[in-house]
Amino acid sequence: MSQPNPIFPDPSVCVPVAALATAYCRLIEASGAGSLPWLSEVADLLPRLHAAVLSLEPEEVEDDEPLVPDLDARFELFTHLRSLLGDRDGYWLEFDGIGEHGAMTGSLADDMTDIYCELKHALRVHELHPHLAERGWYLGFATHWGQHLVDATRHLSGLAAQGRLD
Repeated sequence: MSQPNPIFPDPSVCVPVAALATAYCRLIEASGAGSLPWLSEVADLLPRLHAAVLSLEPEEVEDDEPLVPDLDARFELFTHLRSLLGDRDGYWLEFDGIGEHGAMTGSLADDMTDIYCELKHALRVHELHPHLAERGWYLGFATHWGQHLVDATRHLSGLAAQGRLD
């Protein structure tokens, strides 16, 4: 067993991930409702979620619960977030590409939608099979939504520096 992480002294890290995932999903679900400074709260929450997921040590299990996306619901959420974000949605991704792909664009609405869908699925799994949820959070982060989280965090940091979060 590894030494306790000073940032997360409680060795059962899955509970903080579940709490952070729940908080993120609630923020996204409440987006656009009244004067809630939801985007600032999302910007504050994502780095904590990132740290919590990286501190997981999931067990090897064979029975993963597959994510079956509801594409209509995903598109509805994406459209809603893109409308709320307006000109804060798009951003440039820069990387060392070869050929015509020297620069690409990203979408904060797409990042937030993918993170939401993955976390919401893992929360449903967590209710039934907590040991599968921890692995799902970690593997989903490593293979898909982690890059969305990094890109969203970077873009939100830029918006904060410009005073454009809320």
